[in-house]
Amino acid sequence: MTAVSSLAGQAVEQALRSSWGRLLALLARLLGSLDLAEESLQDAFATAVTAWERDGVPDRPEAWLLTAARRKAMDRLRREATLARKLPLLIVPESEPSHADLDEGSAGGEVTTIPDERLRLLFTCCHPALSMEARVALTLRLLGGLTTAEIARAFLVPDATMAARLTRAKKKIAAAGIPYRVPTDAELPERLSGVLAVLYLVFNEGYSASSGTAAIRRDLCEEAIRLARVVVALMPDEPEARALLALVLLQHARRDARLDRAGRLVLLPDQDRSRWDAGQIAEGLALLADTRRPAAPGPYRLQAAIAAEHCRAARATDTDWPAIAGLYESLERLTSSPVVRLNRAVAVAEVSGPGPALALLDGLDARLPAFHLLPATRADLLRRLGRNAEARAEYARALDLAGNTADREFLTRRLTDLEPSW
Repeated sequence: MTAVSSLAGQAVEQALRSSWGRLLALLARLLGSLDLAEESLQDAFATAVTAWERDGVPDRPEAWLLTAARRKAMDRLRREATLARKLPLLIVPESEPSHADLDEGSAGGEVTTIPDERLRLLFTCCHPALSMEARVALTLRLLGGLTTAEIARAFLVPDATMAARLTRAKKKIAAAGIPYRVPTDAELPERLSGVLAVLYLVFNEGYSASSGTAAIRRDLCEEAIRLARVVVALMPDEPEARALLALVLLQHARRDARLDRAGRLVLLPDQDRSRWDAGQIAEGLALLADTRRPAAPGPYRLQAAIAAEHCRAARATDTDWPAIAGLYESLERLTSSPVVRLNRAVAVAEVSGPGPALALLDGLDARLPAFHLLPATRADLLRRLGRNAEARAEYARALDLAGNTADREFLTRRLTDLEPSW
């Protein structure tokens, strides 16, 4: 590959990463079809690889791609003999002031200004009529620009399965008439929480992979952080959006210390804190210190506050466990989540000992029947109480439930440590 083609390829990759969601959102708005918008934009990127290698990278790559995608859409509609009916969708109505500047420039017919429609697309992808699996897949594909194969690999399903999932979701959007718009003020709190839940689910799958050989999938974590930044940029006055961004930054800051050189899990108290990302910690803490914080904190702000307590502690022994236990108690009152109760038990164990913490786990088995961290946590508390036979049984149960290789390796080590010496 020549230097020119290398430069062109890098420019296309950069544009794909930075502009895909923005361009697709606008095309979907103009064309009234997610499929047509996606196919046209894919064609435009494919054309850019050759054109930019031949002619050089344009001064405004995003505008070049939008113009090319609109022309691809017109060509496709012309081939389908529907241009006369669909042409109005390719022309920006003068009655929409937000799009009034989407005109054709004098140089090569490029669009001069590109409105940002990603918020509409994000709420469409995360509509409550869609399954959670579909919301996650659509968000990664349409906003994140990940290929179907990349999303399939991330969630360990065949490419064909993921392709079918995406197709079904887009068909449901069309058939159900799911509106391509930002929710009204009355709808926004509930709908925004759904968007944030999707992004946090993506992050958590990367932060602690549910299956496979990789304990951490950095690409998923970083994609969730990038999309969280998009939401904050588009909705800067939404405190829970800022809190989610703070939370994922503070958690991801510990990524390099969470595995040892052999790829084995390192628990939080044993991590080398000099390997934590100081820049991400500072950014997360600054988001939490924002003066626009609400009087009544939401679930992401409480979780971010917990992560902040860990990040502020220079050593594990400096951790303010009473504050963390109190935050988890507030979070449990707010969410009634069994996972929050489980995490609260871990904090209570540091404050009051393993006995009171063990009592908090009563009744959780029915609510978390397949969650390996429940028997793993109970096993650790039993171990600390000297009840090793019971602890071994719980570690064995956790091992049966764990899907990730690193988790299984860690639990096997713990189980081996408790084997009788005779």
